[in-house]
Amino acid sequence: MERALITGGCGFVGRHFTQDLVRRGYDVTVVDDLSAGPAPADWPAFVRPPRDFRFLRADARDFFKETTQSFDLILHLSAVVGGRLTIEGDPLKVATDLAIDAMFFNWLPKLKPAPKKVIYFSSSAAYPTRFQTSQSPKLLSEEMIDFNEDIGQPDMTYGWSKLTGEFLAKFSAEQYGLNVVMYRPFSGYGEDQHLSYPFPSIVTRVVNKESPITIWGSGNQTRDFIHIDDCVEGVMVTMNQMAPGECLNLGWGRSTSFYELAKICMKTAGHDAEIIADTTKPEGVFARVADCTRFFRLYKPRITLEEGVERAVRYLSK
Repeated sequence: MERALITGGCGFVGRHFTQDLVRRGYDVTVVDDLSAGPAPADWPAFVRPPRDFRFLRADARDFFKETTQSFDLILHLSAVVGGRLTIEGDPLKVATDLAIDAMFFNWLPKLKPAPKKVIYFSSSAAYPTRFQTSQSPKLLSEEMIDFNEDIGQPDMTYGWSKLTGEFLAKFSAEQYGLNVVMYRPFSGYGEDQHLSYPFPSIVTRVVNKESPITIWGSGNQTRDFIHIDDCVEGVMVTMNQMAPGECLNLGWGRSTSFYELAKICMKTAGHDAEIIADTTKPEGVFARVADCTRFFRLYKPRITLEEGVERAVRYLSK
């Protein structure tokens, strides 16, 4: 039985990967300090793994200091995360990710034998913000971040931390021979996502029949929404088709404004209300949508935004 490690495994993304890997027969170890997610006993029923796995409540940095055993597969998800309010309102909190990733990439080369595969979860926030303006929005393709030529200006401290993590990941692959691949997820969402993120917060307002429905910023800002099931399956299908040091987008390539998202939610839930924009709340970049050319060659997402909204409405209505 192959052994897998998931750092940050109790967060939204982590618990879905945990369930998937347990189902695939891995011996899974989850490390999480529970600062951003519930303990496994409190996970939603639909995401609980079919059998036991090992859970260690610990700061990932302490785990790296104390652990010398290797794993066949490592998914590094541990990070300080949050919605736009955290990214813009508490930027130094997010900067902790630099310390977490630095210790992770120092720890990796010490493992004997070397892991068969290491997955580093970056973010679409690493992309240069100049390509995400209302004046000249572009589909964001992997080559827009070029460490040999131009890395651009990423999105706040969160974007910088992920960009730095990618830089270290490439060194791990190129100079230490480690099989590290990277993913840049766009706006991942799902039924059990924390309400600090726009998708579940908008769906919840609609399910609660609020009137009016409030959205942040102008409401015209666009994102590329991809369901968490497609994120997980997309990684598992593609990870062994990528070369060490390679990076891949996870998205649909579909531009959806928050205003449009609210309209889809209301149509699905059978609720009619005015949509108003709260311009006192942060908006983030204007347009963040993936170029999925490389991703679609290897995997095509299955869950449309409309189906994802329907799932969330059904789940949250309970």
